[in-house]
Amino acid sequence: MAGKRVGPVEEDGVEHVLDALYATPPSDFVSRREQEAFAARSDGRAADARRIRAARRPTPAAWAANLLLRAQPQECRRFLELGRALREAYRTLDADGVKELSEQRRGIVSALSRQAAELAHEAGHRLSDAARQDVDATLRAVLADQDAADRWAAGRLESALTPPTDFPARSADTAAGGRTERARVEAPRPSSHARKKDELAERRRRRQEQLDAARRAAEEAGRLLHDLSAARADAAPALQQARDRHDQAARRRATAEEELRRADEELARADRERQEAEEALRAAGDAVKRAERTARDAEKEAARLAGPNS
Repeated sequence: MAGKRVGPVEEDGVEHVLDALYATPPSDFVSRREQEAFAARSDGRAADARRIRAARRPTPAAWAANLLLRAQPQECRRFLELGRALREAYRTLDADGVKELSEQRRGIVSALSRQAAELAHEAGHRLSDAARQDVDATLRAVLADQDAADRWAAGRLESALTPPTDFPARSADTAAGGRTERARVEAPRPSSHARKKDELAERRRRRQEQLDAARRAAEEAGRLLHDLSAARADAAPALQQARDRHDQAARRRATAEEELRRADEELARADRERQEAEEALRAAGDAVKRAERTARDAEKEAARLAGPNS
């Protein structure tokens, strides 16, 4: 199902183009969309061109969320699985369990949000504080709401997602169903002591199930948070090295541009000197020719004056 896809897809024509388009920085989105639509039309794929042309530029936060999905597919897949586990756990947890999972949830959202911001920065676009808050909101929505999770998993968000006020609580229907089930179990109407004993055992069983579900969700949340923290720690030196290389390259470029400017000036000066030398050489040549003509004329005049009797 397309809504369940996480991370890069196979190159399958227009689907691949759209996936790549929504991972394109917003500032470059429109120009790339038009290029891809033109290419599709030129290839005779009018329907594909219309689909590409209908794509809408994502907000910076939505783009960062799409970028995160493509750059960290494994972590994002675990994040989606964690969301399913958390939603199930929240439907049956008590206040203490909800508090524990809420703390884990905040840590994981914060870690993934930082990764999204760093990916955006590496792509040359620093997220504003407002955009980072929208990324946080989108990730919280993904954890709390299945529809939001499906939209993000498609990798083509156009705008940030809004989380619900809280995780879904245990529904009245579920509670009523439990009471109905207990009513069916109690239909034979055993003694009061037996009923209390059965109810106590049932409550303990349900309580144990809730605790087991909460513990599994908390453990998975802890593992994911640990992995994200480790990945961030591993990525930090590489990011710093990349920034250092960028700064060094920028300095080398500035130095090269300065050297090029000086070389251009020297070339222009040399060109002027060459032109002046060529002009001087032509003038000297002309002077030599005039002197030669003058010398020849003087010799002829001297010969004439000397005459045949000399």
